[in-house]
Amino acid sequence: MKKQNLPEEFIEIISPILEHPEFQRRKTYAHHGKVSVYEHCLAVSYVAYRFAKKVNADYRSAAIGGLLHDFYDSPWQENTQKKKFFEQHGFVHASEAAKNAWKYFPDIMNEKIEDIILRHMFPLNIRPPRYLESWIVTLSDKYVSMEVIKDVKHLHHYVGIKKRKK
Repeated sequence: MKKQNLPEEFIEIISPILEHPEFQRRKTYAHHGKVSVYEHCLAVSYVAYRFAKKVNADYRSAAIGGLLHDFYDSPWQENTQKKKFFEQHGFVHASEAAKNAWKYFPDIMNEKIEDIILRHMFPLNIRPPRYLESWIVTLSDKYVSMEVIKDVKHLHHYVGIKKRKK
């Protein structure tokens, strides 16, 4: 997805985040397959923005929440530290992303965007999304991620859970 091919209104909404050096670092974080966290988040943001506009929802919050939903601390695939099941990436990265979003973009953040970020892994995280926009980003994330899921036996890896060796 090329920035120059995106609508001007969408770019205006997300530019303060997209151009921030801390967000730019996500270009080096592998996400799924050969897709970076930056590319994945941009795609989720745009899908959520378009869908939210179609249903007269808060497309601004959907675009921002979609962009920041995986704004976690470090590339999790590179982590070799053994973690308990519920401390693995799939369960904790949403809270890391929300914390980082508030840290780097306090003027942009609000309760709805925080909910979008915190609940995007539903049903992996127990609490369902509170807002329509949170549901939109959750579903947009799943939709965009389906492109890279080619083999169901590797699904655990795509949701951030490392399989235990037998």
